This record gives sequence, structure tokens and C-alpha cells, in this order.
Amino acid sequence: MKLYNARIPAIANAVVSTLTKEGCIEVSAENRVEAERDLIAIMEEYRRRDNSLRDAVKEFMALHNTPYERYGKVRQEIADQWDHPLNAKVESFLSRQFIENFMISRFVDEVFAEDGELYKRIQGVIKTFDVDEAALRLEAEEKIKNVRPDSVEYEAALERSLKEVRKRHGLLD
Repeated sequence: MKLYNARIPAIANAVVSTLTKEGCIEVSAENRVEAERDLIAIMEEYRRRDNSLRDAVKEFMALHNTPYERYGKVRQEIADQWDHPLNAKVESFLSRQFIENFMISRFVDEVFAEDGELYKRIQGVIKTFDVDEAALRLEAEEKIKNVRPDSVEYEAALERSLKEVRKRHGLLD
């Protein structure tokens, strides 16, 4: 899962709403905004770390003159060293972080559900915000068919096109 900044507030709102509505947690009306802000802070910290990881990967690759094709492998290796979750592990990581937060937060009045139940429900909510990156890429590629693949121009055009597609889908601010 890729966590988009533009979706973070909606995810926090959906998690708190769903868990409250289903009787898993109790959050008073005056604490609702702060409870959501706690979840937003968790997700923003994950994004900050993910951005630091990206920078570290680029730095490592430049330092070791590593070809771009190895970007994913290098990213995975450094993420493993940092114990930073990627891809499908993001939902699990965020779910665990949210549960820990609920247990210590002064903005969550009561937690009624067991950790396992919370985990399943939170994962279900987070997964509704998952984006099909392959579909976005295909849509972006459709817009640049006139550019020769395997060229520097293609990569630049693809990045611009992906940005436009993500913006149109509400994934970028």
C-alpha cells in the first residue's frame, strides 16, 4: 500500500468513525478531532520515514553507482535494515500503531474490543483506501504513447503523467 498525504485525514476519520460506530472504542464528541489527529500524526511520521528511506536509497545508489533497475531491491534492503514496512506490510504496521495509540490516548475514552478484533477492523478500513498503482500507471502510459519507451524523455513524461493522474484521482494535494 502506498500512503498518500491527501488521504491521511480521510483514513483517520474513517477509522475513528467505524470503530466508534461498531462499538469497539468510545470517543466523546469533544475529543473526536484530537483522536483523529493522533492517527494523522502516526501516518505522517510513517510518510516522513518513507521519504527519508527514499532519500537514503538515492544516496546509496549514487554513492555505489548502482543502476536504476536495482532501485526496488536496494529500497527493500535498506527498509529491512531500518525495520521500515513496505507494500502489504504498511496496513499491518499502521493497524498496530493505531491500536497502541488507542490504549494510551487520553482522547479515546474507552476501548471495548480485543486487539485482534481491532486489528481486523482497522485493516478493513485502511484497505478501502488502497490504490491500484498498476491501473494508475496504465492510465498515465496511455497519455504518453507518442513518446519512445526506454528513453529519458519517456521517464520524464511518465512522471509528469503519473502526477496528473494521481492529482485527478484526488491522491495529491
